[in-house]
Amino acid sequence: MASMATLFVKTPYPSHSFPKKSTTHSFPALKLSTHLGSKPRTPQRLRISNGLIEPDGGKLVELFVHESKKGETKKEAAALPRIKLSSIDLQWVHVISEGWSSPLRGFMRESEFLQTLHFNSLRLDDGSVVNMSVPIVLAIDDAQKRRIGDSTRVALVDSDDNLIAILKDIEIYKHHKEERIARTWGTTAPGLPYVDQAITNAGNWLIGGDLEVLEPIKYNDGLDRFRLSPAQLREEFTKRNADAVFAFQLRNPVHNGHALLMTDTRRRLLEMGYKNPILLLHPLGGYTKADDVPLSWRMKQHEKVLEDGVLDPQTTVVSIFPSPMHYAGPTEVQWHAKARINAGADFYIVGRDPAGMGHPTEKRDLYDADHGKKVLSMAPGLERLNILPFKVAAYDKTQGKMAFFDPSRPQDFLFISGTKMRTLARNKENPPEGFMCPSGWKVLVDYYDSLAPADNGKVPEAVPA
Repeated sequence: MASMATLFVKTPYPSHSFPKKSTTHSFPALKLSTHLGSKPRTPQRLRISNGLIEPDGGKLVELFVHESKKGETKKEAAALPRIKLSSIDLQWVHVISEGWSSPLRGFMRESEFLQTLHFNSLRLDDGSVVNMSVPIVLAIDDAQKRRIGDSTRVALVDSDDNLIAILKDIEIYKHHKEERIARTWGTTAPGLPYVDQAITNAGNWLIGGDLEVLEPIKYNDGLDRFRLSPAQLREEFTKRNADAVFAFQLRNPVHNGHALLMTDTRRRLLEMGYKNPILLLHPLGGYTKADDVPLSWRMKQHEKVLEDGVLDPQTTVVSIFPSPMHYAGPTEVQWHAKARINAGADFYIVGRDPAGMGHPTEKRDLYDADHGKKVLSMAPGLERLNILPFKVAAYDKTQGKMAFFDPSRPQDFLFISGTKMRTLARNKENPPEGFMCPSGWKVLVDYYDSLAPADNGKVPEAVPA
């Protein structure tokens, strides 16, 4: 079985424009076992299309400086006020520059920030609406604001002072942290991971403007070959003659319950008349909280899943989604879905409690487990995306494998939570046979074994991805 490294043909960084319209044909809607309780808009009809779904705004945004102008850009940047980017800031530059947040062209100005906080969407000049549920902003402190003064442009540099981008036509406005946190997470309780990492100690001002990025962002961690941009993914899907692309967002190792969701989706799409639906297996590769399995180990585990044939490499594209993780539940899952439209996906698989987490100070989930899929079915700007909710997959003791939960015989099912899975791996205990492919489980065990106490008796801390 081919490894993930051989799934992609190495090509130069592409620059594409895409047709604004594609001919579509109505097809009966996929019947889902969900009960939304209200019908806020006409039920979607799935469409069989002869082309990929168009990006938000009609054209994919790519914000890289042309080769012929790089020298001029560097010369200009040398005379500009400088802002040093954090690792999370750099990840957002990556996201914006490749077009994941199309039609956004830079860090948000105040009007975009307020629309995002209050409406979870942006209204474009032509009156159309695109989804945008999480603020993509750059914070600066009082001293940086003073240094910028009357300049209309600033240079953005990394931690080693390497030039990353120029932010032009800037606007500086107040960073209302409490409002941002409350509206994004629905709580201001202490202990929210992204808040602690990126907001609490950030500056009291936000700076927005249009980005001109010198080079595609690279991390030089051995995984850059998997960081396909939306343009590269669209090229890959076209090369594979995909007539449907269904995306699966994850930040955890793939167990056989996940694989069941993905393979069953493809089966149902084939039954509906699609000829070659392609799975976008799209692990989140930006910031994650410290107790999540790091990206490098997750990618090793995903590779074993493909090598063992749990997922078919011929109908699966594995790529890294560069966004940082908020753990903001129904608010964040809209961002995850919207970004996949720009990558060419017209179907999005959503399970229970997407992008959720436990409450940081109380022993309960922070969000209702069903609200994510309900919100996606109603979210402004996501009408073109086909949302595919599924029943919960659990371990069926009678069959010795992961299966969709049958409420008529609950005693036959074993629920293995992420916490339980991590505890088993940490203790080098095996899960029930059929929960995860053995080679994939070994990767997880090896990861926790790597965190074993060192000679000084201290357990190394996990490093956020």
